[in-house]
Amino acid sequence: MPQLYETIKQQCQNQCELLIVSKHRSVAQIQAYYDRGARDFGENRAQELLEKAPQLPQDIRWNFIGHLQRNKVRAVLPYLYRVCSLDSLELASVLDREAARLNRTIGVLAEFNLAEESTKTGMDKTQAFAFFEALRQFEHLIPEGILVMGPHVEDEAAIAAVFHEARALFDQLKAQFGDSRFTICSMGMSHDYPIALREGSTQLRLGTILFED
Repeated sequence: MPQLYETIKQQCQNQCELLIVSKHRSVAQIQAYYDRGARDFGENRAQELLEKAPQLPQDIRWNFIGHLQRNKVRAVLPYLYRVCSLDSLELASVLDREAARLNRTIGVLAEFNLAEESTKTGMDKTQAFAFFEALRQFEHLIPEGILVMGPHVEDEAAIAAVFHEARALFDQLKAQFGDSRFTICSMGMSHDYPIALREGSTQLRLGTILFED
């Protein structure tokens, strides 16, 4: 859906970045969007990333958007630009150690479950300030913001309420912990991205509507 991609890019303008969720998509499909100028892609399975990344241009900025198992970090980190699903200090410690081994830094987003749905991963927002305070000990991690998924409901007001809460949390965390690199309030997917844009998203994660008719 190249035309839709261009339309959404125009909607984003300077407000947000567009992360193309490429899970379950072929190398050829990813390459097609790369050829249109896209550089930011998201994968949620380590094995799939390890299969695709070596076949694609090296300047792709791979974002890991799924639950990242600690025993997979060493394998995937050489390919990753950012981890968008940081949900524990244990994972943070492993990421920091492996980034140090590679003599590099890695951007991270903390994932929060503001929809309070048991099917979603992420921390409770009550943990947010203590979590970001604890992240200061990790020299090779760059906190860049937060990731939130909207509730799986049809009620647009309920979705907007969660995104409004997420943006407020992002602003509070940025005021206390952020620097010039703390810029990402990642919220909005194929079914709810217009609501997320209205509520102040700075990163949309879109897959289905970009690949399926």
